[in-house]
Amino acid sequence: MCGIAGIVRFDEAPVEASRVSAACRAQRHRGPDHAGIWIEDGGARVGLGAVRLAVQDPRPQADQPFQDPSGRFVLVYNGELYNGCALRAELEGRGWAFRTTGDTEVVLASCATWGSEVFARFDGMWGLAFYDRQERRGFLSRDAFGIKPLVYAADDSSLRFASELGGLAALGSCRGGVDAEALLHLLAFGFVAHPRTIYADARRLPPGHVLSFTEKGAEAPRRWFHLGEEMARRRAAWASVGYGEACARVRDLIRAAVVRQRVSDVPLGCFLSGGVDSSIVALHLSEASSRPVRTYSIGYAEHGSYDETRHAEAVARHLGTEHVSWRLTTNDVAEALPGVLDHAPEPFADSSILPTTLVCRLARRETTVALSGDGADELFGGYWRYLAHAALRGYRRLPGFLRRRVIEPALLRQASSKSAASADRVRQWRKLIRADGADAIENHLAWARILSPEAEGILSDVDVMRAIVAGIVRQARADSGGLTDGVGAAAAQVFDVQYGLPCDMLHKVDQASMSCSLEVRVPFLDVEAATAALAMPAAWKVDRGMRKRILVDAYRGRLPDSALDRPKRGFEAPFGELMRGRLLGMFRDVVTRERVEGTGLLRFSGVEAVLSSHLNRKSEHGDLLFALLALCWWIGRAGPAGRV
Repeated sequence: MCGIAGIVRFDEAPVEASRVSAACRAQRHRGPDHAGIWIEDGGARVGLGAVRLAVQDPRPQADQPFQDPSGRFVLVYNGELYNGCALRAELEGRGWAFRTTGDTEVVLASCATWGSEVFARFDGMWGLAFYDRQERRGFLSRDAFGIKPLVYAADDSSLRFASELGGLAALGSCRGGVDAEALLHLLAFGFVAHPRTIYADARRLPPGHVLSFTEKGAEAPRRWFHLGEEMARRRAAWASVGYGEACARVRDLIRAAVVRQRVSDVPLGCFLSGGVDSSIVALHLSEASSRPVRTYSIGYAEHGSYDETRHAEAVARHLGTEHVSWRLTTNDVAEALPGVLDHAPEPFADSSILPTTLVCRLARRETTVALSGDGADELFGGYWRYLAHAALRGYRRLPGFLRRRVIEPALLRQASSKSAASADRVRQWRKLIRADGADAIENHLAWARILSPEAEGILSDVDVMRAIVAGIVRQARADSGGLTDGVGAAAAQVFDVQYGLPCDMLHKVDQASMSCSLEVRVPFLDVEAATAALAMPAAWKVDRGMRKRILVDAYRGRLPDSALDRPKRGFEAPFGELMRGRLLGMFRDVVTRERVEGTGLLRFSGVEAVLSSHLNRKSEHGDLLFALLALCWWIGRAGPAGRV
């Protein structure tokens, strides 16, 4: 695992080695074991840099930037290749003589042999840049589901890229001010939808895309991974399979992915919340290991409804893992939050970044690599929003006068929060009735929004936000066209896989883990397993009020019933409650009138009204308040670069 950076010049100006070195320093947390740069001889039109976290073949021979013996091909690569041995054997048959035992040289040889069409052969996660000095051309690429990041800035004079925006800024980009649309993405959904970043002059390479360049310029990114084709192939395979056999196949696919992702020359462990997804990964990792697996969990000593450590400990006893739990106090959270916010190169509005960072720090004390259960909710229907499509249809069958005059006014009178089961149910029902259309994606986004209709008073112009949301809906329809029937949970899952996963969940995990130099792998996002899950019949996943039905049935008897049957609890911080106590002063110090109204898009009086409603428990706005805190903290740190 690494951090990469580079400059490709299309004009007569030479590459500034000092900028490439600065980009490496800005990303050193991603790779503390080695840092190196390479500047092209002669024309000096290409410069590449990398910092390395040595996981496979930690010897200096495998350091980056990596070149073949002739010096023709150069690679900087952030990721892991799980089928490296098979590709190595194939390439050796073609005459390649390998000098290292890791995957970096395999990636370089594969790119040199098959060019930018190589990526369908890779089983892994990556963000990379490859350059052919003889042909004076190359490409950037990102893995199918966006597990690893890659940001870039391109104009007529140059292409600059890095793993993180901090690295890109060191290369001389990220100076164009804030992208207003990206800022509104952040406040609407808690994340910035690709290809945008918070900066107007920087873009995120979308998952499953490649960006080619020559000495004359950069081409537009093109898709190399076609989810529709993969799903069609898998859909046909499910057609003749019964449900019982499907359960066995799901187990086989996930088991194979976990086994492949065990490859490592450094200590490896596993996150374990005690829920279905992480327990499945820990189960298969334990089955494949000759010694007890190290597992890690985080909970909250003072907020029992958010504390899953006892469930994790029960699964750990069942599997015989070497388990470590950390129950955070309010003081732990308050002390850790400034550092987490400081580390973010752009505002990130998902408060679960805090516990994710802390569990990564916990694991890093003993391991360099950790496996995670991320992705299973999106693939197998784990979120309440997937059930909400059927619930909404049932709700609409009720008489209109009953809905409008009795139920909805009653919901608005009830307390809403995440801290108690009854108040959380009110919160979810309020979300349900936000959706008033027939389109599945539109309804799904109405539920996914952290900016509720009653909080739109924070906006200077509500119509601008609505236009942006409508644009995301249109793009999502185009991206998912033909992948599903466009109805209900199946369409929502495809949207989440294409946007929510890479822009929120995976972005969060990469940022949190790399902040402490921990590599995190996600077996559920193995391409074979993931496309099979998306292509299977919807009723196998979300059925009659049950989420992740096939996962639960597939592992019944293999995991404790308590792990399979307990209600889902998101891996999040009790930020809504902390805002009513310990963190309120911090919020008021950071979210100031100057910073809020300096965006030109927000109203401070609206922010005050939202805060008051939250403090009085009239509404639950914890997610939006965290987004505002993250944004204003970043504005205060970014200075002129944080202006719209």
